[in-house]
Amino acid sequence: MGWIPCSGRSHSKAKTKKKKNKMELQEKPLDRIEPTSGKLKPSSSLDAKEASKSGGSDQISAQTFAFRELIAATRNFRADSFLGEGGFGRVYKGRLENTGQAVAIKQLDRNGLQGNREFLVEVLMLSLLHHSNLVNLIGYCADGDQRLLVYEYMALGSLEDHLHDLPPGKKRLDWNTRMKIAAGAAKGLEYLHNKASPPVIYRDLKCSNILLGEGYHPKLSDFGLAKLGPVGDNTHVSTRVMGTYGYCAPEYAMTGQLTLKSDVYSFGVVLLEIITGRKAIDSSKAPGEQNLVAWARPLFTDRSKISQMADPLLQGQYPSRGLYQALAIAAMCVQEQPHLRPVVADVVTGLTYLAAQKYDANTHRVQSSSQAPFSPLRTKNSDKKLNGGR
Repeated sequence: MGWIPCSGRSHSKAKTKKKKNKMELQEKPLDRIEPTSGKLKPSSSLDAKEASKSGGSDQISAQTFAFRELIAATRNFRADSFLGEGGFGRVYKGRLENTGQAVAIKQLDRNGLQGNREFLVEVLMLSLLHHSNLVNLIGYCADGDQRLLVYEYMALGSLEDHLHDLPPGKKRLDWNTRMKIAAGAAKGLEYLHNKASPPVIYRDLKCSNILLGEGYHPKLSDFGLAKLGPVGDNTHVSTRVMGTYGYCAPEYAMTGQLTLKSDVYSFGVVLLEIITGRKAIDSSKAPGEQNLVAWARPLFTDRSKISQMADPLLQGQYPSRGLYQALAIAAMCVQEQPHLRPVVADVVTGLTYLAAQKYDANTHRVQSSSQAPFSPLRTKNSDKKLNGGR
């Protein structure tokens, strides 16, 4: 769960092998979790009434593990079990002795800046929310001062691993796979926004938090920064500005007012990364090209330059109309004004259509498996942006 203030500077490398910059939440700390409690009760951030609305109960039913069980699962956290490192701490691959199930185990860095609050939020959220595009939390360990999270193992790592800084010989993502990942990630976000009650604002959507299973099936992970969304007549929730530099919506970074549209902006940045192969922030680029959104905005309105936005690793193997339509969705998601951004349900509709248009790189033809025509997302100033290929 690596994160930094949205308004700060990023010095972190994209790969999870390096620890990312982060800042401590300046909020009242949570009480310690007693390891003998068996089940966690929702905290003030997710009370029993809200839990029941989300399909949970007044207690959290995530499985509890003794620390010795996770020592055995990771063979004492051996170096060859190490998968990566983020803001939360180190991640190891393990295998549960009683079931033989392969798992990913995150161990909280006790010297780090993320602590009990993010640990508890993660357990609460993933215990109460279940969807095929959200990572499955198997359980947790709160044994003494140890804090560990146990997830299903995602064999293909993160989306970031497949987009940026690819080692020689690593397979590139083709167009069809990219659209499948984008559509699946959007469906996970749609579940949080529209199916969860009250809605959940993810707040840390980025490529490293989209994990890939067999067949490149995407799942959102790392919910330590998630917040319950506004309810009733409220239009936003006010909170300390946290997230990852380059992905934060501008209005949230400036005011601390968090809405569902803040997540839509972050998704737009991720979609741009998927299409272009560029990083959200890349200090190795020339001035003016280091911020992905700032680089892309002037190109959105110039149709003659649309092909320049495609990831060079695609080697021209993509449908021209599909590229144009995908960029139309991304352009609308990263609008500066939140009311001009689409709701995530409309994003899902557009990307599901594009994912159904299977591009054959050998014939350069698109075979549709969907009868529904593509309907460009509409906003009040849609005449100023890409418009679904029209």
